Amino acid sequence: MSVWPAWEVREDGADGDDAGVTSWWGVRLAFPDGAQVDLLAVVSDAGVCIEDVRAQPALSLDDLAVLAEWVEGPLSEVCGVEPAGEPGASRHARPAWPRGIAGQWLVAREYRAAQEEGVDPVLAVMGATGHSRRRSLSLIAQARDTGFLTARHARR
Repeated sequence: MSVWPAWEVREDGADGDDAGVTSWWGVRLAFPDGAQVDLLAVVSDAGVCIEDVRAQPALSLDDLAVLAEWVEGPLSEVCGVEPAGEPGASRHARPAWPRGIAGQWLVAREYRAAQEEGVDPVLAVMGATGHSRRRSLSLIAQARDTGFLTARHARR
């Protein structure tokens, strides 16, 4: 694995001190079979995030899911930040969403609010939950089944 700095942004605090530094790093993973992964990683006080990935041959979804774990430790050492994998830290970009009745009630609330604002309610639920369209539709259906949303079609 090779790592090189791409650029850095410093934010000034109110008293003139550096309030935070965000830096972008180029990373190349080269494998013995000739496969190669190039990525652009963002390192900040919050940890390491991957912004762009190019792989030859293309990565499977499983490999893409663990890509951050492959580079987080070595990249954190090079950049001098703590890995986000400390106890209690979440690796998922998806916000925490309650399960069961509480989650269904929140889905219904997001759905109705989007309808009142005149925007796509499914997209609103997707944005709130961080789930795919298919999973969001499933959550909406569960909220309907529970009675938090009216039936989509009148039944005869």
